[in-house]
Amino acid sequence: MKKFYSKKTFLNDQQFHDDKVIITDDNGLILAIENLELHDAASLKIVDGILIPGFINVHCHLELSHMKGMAPTGTGLLPFLKTVVGYRDIAQEAIDAAIVDGDAEMHRNGIVAVGDISNKTDTAVVKSLSKIDYHTFVEMFDFLQPSNTVTTIAQYEAVFDAQSDHGHNKKTFVPHAPYTVTPGLFAYIKNANPSGSTISIHNQETPHENQLFMDGTGTFRDFFTGFGASLDHFEPTGQTSIYYAMTHMNPASRTLFVHNTMTTRGDIISAQHWSENTYWATCPNANLYIENRLPDYQAFLDTGATVTIGTDSLTSNWQLSIWDEIKTILRYQSYLPLETVLTWATLNGAKSLGYDDRLGSIEVGKQPGLIQVVDDLITRMV
Repeated sequence: MKKFYSKKTFLNDQQFHDDKVIITDDNGLILAIENLELHDAASLKIVDGILIPGFINVHCHLELSHMKGMAPTGTGLLPFLKTVVGYRDIAQEAIDAAIVDGDAEMHRNGIVAVGDISNKTDTAVVKSLSKIDYHTFVEMFDFLQPSNTVTTIAQYEAVFDAQSDHGHNKKTFVPHAPYTVTPGLFAYIKNANPSGSTISIHNQETPHENQLFMDGTGTFRDFFTGFGASLDHFEPTGQTSIYYAMTHMNPASRTLFVHNTMTTRGDIISAQHWSENTYWATCPNANLYIENRLPDYQAFLDTGATVTIGTDSLTSNWQLSIWDEIKTILRYQSYLPLETVLTWATLNGAKSLGYDDRLGSIEVGKQPGLIQVVDDLITRMV
């Protein structure tokens, strides 16, 4: 049995407390939360800084870890995506080593669960052996080409079968983004996942995405041509891209909309009317890396949205650290309380991935992976 005390312990009411002792077994299972006055100081592990549950990284591309530093910053999404495609196929040994290092980096940084995008099978072995819980999102796209849908399904079924779902690991099929998924592929994904699954989708990351669906303008047509695809058959919907996604997705699933740099208050309200299971992932360092902009966080606060935090990949970030994402948010949005952003990074993230029965908050009966944060130093308590 272990006893931890900090003057700033972040409990399940999403507030800091200075008078509580957290009692765990040797594996980190929380046995009790008791008043400080009941314990002799000599029996306690005194924790400097803040004592919080382990972080939940709801959006990562672990398989792209080998691309750290290869993509220039500030180019915008479409040039960035071209760079990603150009660097994906390098020596497998280098890819494998970077994946191992990325998983280890997240563990060192106090991350206990990850929502990870997979287009290939490269990460499967590492995830099966990791100390981190992984929800693998097998990401599918047919570039809005109905002629590609059948072969796309066959390709990603093989990726899905290779991914681990033993222990606390999970896996689901997910669409890449509104601008890359046909109605037919959306229908396959919707039918393939069990009821109540978590589904992830990149959303409104660039103004060109909304322009494509609103009136057919923007640079996506040239982008598709560069990959040998055509949008001549595409008909704009007259609404922003998120409405196309909602039309074809299952409101009974937990839906994690990712990035949302162009998402408006109206979009948020519509999505939350569409489904009470709506979650929003922000990856601030990646947003700054690619588009040099951040979401309208005030709009998410005003609408009572359930926000979560991801790192994206080392292709679009300098590190895999939720604490660094928190610091970026607070640096540029200083009106946000630390308690609010910590909730995004812990309990909200755990709920979005379906891990909140064990992770995300300091509560009796949970095993959230207690961590200590002192300045930039993160230490696992158990």
